[in-house]
Amino acid sequence: MALFKKWRQRFRTMVRYRLLVLTSVPIIITLLALIALTLYWTVAYSWKNALSGVNADLAVASNSMEVLQREQRNQLHAIADSHDFQTQIIEDPGQISGWAQSRADKYGVDFLAVYSAGDIERLPLSLRQPLQSGQERTFFQVMSAIELASISAGLSAKAEIPLLQENTKEYRGLISRSLLPLYNENGELEWIIDGGILLNNSTDLVDKIRDLVFPLGKLPEASVGTVTLFMDDVRVSTNVPLDSENKFGRAIGTRVSDEVRDTVLIDGDEWVNRAYVYDAWYISAYKPIRDFNNKVIGMLYTGYLEWPLISRYLTNLIELGIGVLLTLLISGLLVYRGAKDLFRPIERIHRVVHLIRFDQDTRIGKLGLDPQHELAILARQFDSMLDQLKKQHEEIRQNALELEDKVKERTASLHEKTEELKQNISLLEQTRNKLLLSEKLAALGELTAGIAHEINNPTAVILGNIELMEYELGQHADLVAEEMSTVLAQIDRIRNITRSLLQYSRQGGVQDTVTWQHVNPVIEESVTLVRSGTKRQDVEVLTYLNAKCCAEINRHQLLQVLVNLQMNGIHAMNDKGKLIVRSEDWMDGIGMTIGAKISVQDFGCGIANENLTKIFDPFFTTRHTGTGLGLAVTQGIVSGLGGEIKVESELGKGSIFTLYLREKIQPDDEITSLNMVE
Repeated sequence: MALFKKWRQRFRTMVRYRLLVLTSVPIIITLLALIALTLYWTVAYSWKNALSGVNADLAVASNSMEVLQREQRNQLHAIADSHDFQTQIIEDPGQISGWAQSRADKYGVDFLAVYSAGDIERLPLSLRQPLQSGQERTFFQVMSAIELASISAGLSAKAEIPLLQENTKEYRGLISRSLLPLYNENGELEWIIDGGILLNNSTDLVDKIRDLVFPLGKLPEASVGTVTLFMDDVRVSTNVPLDSENKFGRAIGTRVSDEVRDTVLIDGDEWVNRAYVYDAWYISAYKPIRDFNNKVIGMLYTGYLEWPLISRYLTNLIELGIGVLLTLLISGLLVYRGAKDLFRPIERIHRVVHLIRFDQDTRIGKLGLDPQHELAILARQFDSMLDQLKKQHEEIRQNALELEDKVKERTASLHEKTEELKQNISLLEQTRNKLLLSEKLAALGELTAGIAHEINNPTAVILGNIELMEYELGQHADLVAEEMSTVLAQIDRIRNITRSLLQYSRQGGVQDTVTWQHVNPVIEESVTLVRSGTKRQDVEVLTYLNAKCCAEINRHQLLQVLVNLQMNGIHAMNDKGKLIVRSEDWMDGIGMTIGAKISVQDFGCGIANENLTKIFDPFFTTRHTGTGLGLAVTQGIVSGLGGEIKVESELGKGSIFTLYLREKIQPDDEITSLNMVE
């Protein structure tokens, strides 16, 4: 590790090694580009060649199956032309079926049947017409266990295939079948010879095709060439091993991948690509197998293991990499040896530059080169530059000392001015806010007082006329009792609104008496009033009164504020729930008592974040029956007492309104902050 760090430091700091890297980089980039292009072309060509090869292998396997079917058909011709068959037809045609079954093994087929033209009805309509017109048919077909048993005893048992990992069996059979029509002297269909082979578990067949498709030496030594016959997506005959690494067993009874199944069985297309075959990746080709109705009933597959092919390319890549590294090493050594005389003067210049960084007064001097050598000229110019820099450095140092003293002096003065400006801005901001609030209260007070007066006059007239109507109607007043009650309720609502308007208009007007007293009795009185007003409502009011200090307050105004906050909390809980009222001493940062802190907590609907900045604005409300003046009046009362009201709320969980009341009301010019300490 230490040696690695040492050489790493040399490459990062020494000129000769950096020049070595710079001269080697073009060679490396060129070689890497050539390698990349070679790999790309090789892989692309090899992959294309591999796919073309496996596609050709599939064509050979398909031709082999066609040859097999042609030989199968020739066997039926041989049977029809044999002396035994002709003799049996003439002497004992009734036993022709038994005779045919006994000759199946002799002619290399799994089943053999002969039946008269009258039994042609047992065949599908699409097969009857060609036979009646004299055409031979050879095709693939999927038969059920019952159909297999009907054409040859024991054939259904031979077709059974256990489906691996599914705990069931496949009883159907994939067969290659040939039908040969025979005609009499009058040209009429007389006999039909039916024969074929069962492809289920036909390991000799797929091994024979594999030997034709993948002869010895065609594939890499570790690769495995395979051929498979599928009935639907089930391997019914294959030499794909259950263990591709150890080449053990046969994967009969396993299924093909979903992607291949969809392409070949459902879409009817060929598949030529890499595919995961049971337990390993193979370069694969699949072709659909169709029956006499051109319906896809299975697949023919050829392929070989992908890993040996990749391994061969990786080996080539490693060999190519070793060759490149050796080339780079040799070229680097040649560059290093050839540039050694050039490196020494450069390293000396570099050493001097390095020492200058540590304030060492040194020079390059003579390099032992020709005076007209570029490096010698550079060294002389560099020494001259160092002499000039030394002189300028002394001048700069003197000027810097003088400038530093001036900066310190100006900075101290600017700091004092900045602090003074901050204080003035803070006072101006407080004054501006108070002026805006006073103007707002004065304007709204005048407006609301006028509105309330103008509303009360017609309201009184309406109320008087309603009472007169009720008196004049007498007993008939019951007919409009509900409408009159509605009118009276709305008049009462108008009175409440005007009362709130008048109350809000008086804020900042005549000052009520402010006394120094404990807040707990006022809280208890407010709770008593709220409880008496909520007897019919399912509300539990809890109090935790721990405040010990007194505060300068107006008892009636504070009582109004507390009742308003508690009633707001009850309304937020829809008149059902728990309301908590707390009091405690309000302490500053050093533990000194400032005043009293009162909080009202409800567990209702809460307040949305976008409304938290609006709830103290006059006429803002989210209730259909509210005036939007309650909290505005509350804030005005608390501000008049030199205190503050704050709110914390979470939508859906409830709200906490907290009053901060000072023990001693301070003059406006002394109140700069409330310094809230929980």
